[in-house]
Amino acid sequence: MGDMPTRVAMAWSGGKDSAMALARLLTCGVQVQALLTTVTSEYDRVSIHGVRRTLLARQAACLCLPLVEVVLPPSPTNEVYEELFGRTVSELREQIDGVAFGDLFLEEIRAYRERQMATLGMTPVFPLWGEETGPLARRCIEEGYEATVCVVDTTQLSGDFAGARYDAAMLARLPAGVDPCGERGEFHTLVHNTPLFREPIEIETGERVLRDERFMYCDLIDRSEGADDE
Repeated sequence: MGDMPTRVAMAWSGGKDSAMALARLLTCGVQVQALLTTVTSEYDRVSIHGVRRTLLARQAACLCLPLVEVVLPPSPTNEVYEELFGRTVSELREQIDGVAFGDLFLEEIRAYRERQMATLGMTPVFPLWGEETGPLARRCIEEGYEATVCVVDTTQLSGDFAGARYDAAMLARLPAGVDPCGERGEFHTLVHNTPLFREPIEIETGERVLRDERFMYCDLIDRSEGADDE
């Protein structure tokens, strides 16, 4: 991982790659000061992933880490996103020197993050960068990370995978050309148990909804709360 700051915020999507990146940081002795997540105000859910904010809060509690939310309007422009994200990171300036991301191999995404962090005077950290995604996916499962697919890009993968457990059986069913970690946006996950959690989060799958004629979302529900009115 090379030189890196000792105090960071973890850019937290709630998925398996974020969880594995967090574990890598802690193994390396980095102080993770907070989980940093973008949420959409109108829908009360994690941006892109569509996961309920209540589940996000449960994850943070299970990790015993503060949660810092960047609240975005629906369908924000990139300028609005950068302004709001930058403002939130700047408010953490006395606590952190960098922001860590769970990106794996997309060069253009890394370059964007590096430019964004340079503007904010922060060091970007990529704990899992360059890992081969096949072995990484298998290690994720073998090491006890439990996750469920929360959204699928149906232009790349069948919507039937929405709500599937991320396990060896699912990996075996993935078509050729689909990254086993979903790094090209084929799918995203919610992690509900990791070696770092103080307790697992028991979830159940709810309604599946196709948005924008492309993205198949599966509502994931915390069993301790039950389904509430949307």
